[in-house]
Amino acid sequence: MSDPTESGAQTPTLTTQDYIDIQQLNARYAMEIDDYEGDGYGYADLYTPDGTFGVSEKWGDPGTTFARTRDELATAAGGGPDGRQPARFGTSTHIICNLIIEPRPGGAWGRCKLLAMKLDEDPMRNEPQGGYEDFYVKTDKGWRFKSRVHVFPNMRQSLQFGPTSKYALPPKQG
Repeated sequence: MSDPTESGAQTPTLTTQDYIDIQQLNARYAMEIDDYEGDGYGYADLYTPDGTFGVSEKWGDPGTTFARTRDELATAAGGGPDGRQPARFGTSTHIICNLIIEPRPGGAWGRCKLLAMKLDEDPMRNEPQGGYEDFYVKTDKGWRFKSRVHVFPNMRQSLQFGPTSKYALPPKQG
């Protein structure tokens, strides 16, 4: 996650409306990622033009960045420049909860929990999948993700990506 304090940015005072708008951004994220409607650009538009999405196994670690451009973000949501793609990891419902938002220099920081429900369309396959650690900035289009990191400490043992899944990740190197 980039550190806006390096640029000498000021810590904003967040209004009640700012908190509501950031909560709504998180709700729109879950809807865009779950509904697979359109071409993925609705999802990409939740980010700043230079926004990033990554995955990490521990909180506070920026992990590996998977998407750096609008096209890469749209592709991550099941769309992109080649049009709508089949869901890469099956269908599920994301429930984002326990959102914490704090003002930080240049914007706001957030952390929340993620519950994945209905993995592989099976209503009995549900699991906690860590959460998200975010940096938000206010743009002329409202609050957007500058960076979003899916923190998933038990990913390689999870129902969705673990050894018994059809989406199993390769063994961890080193």
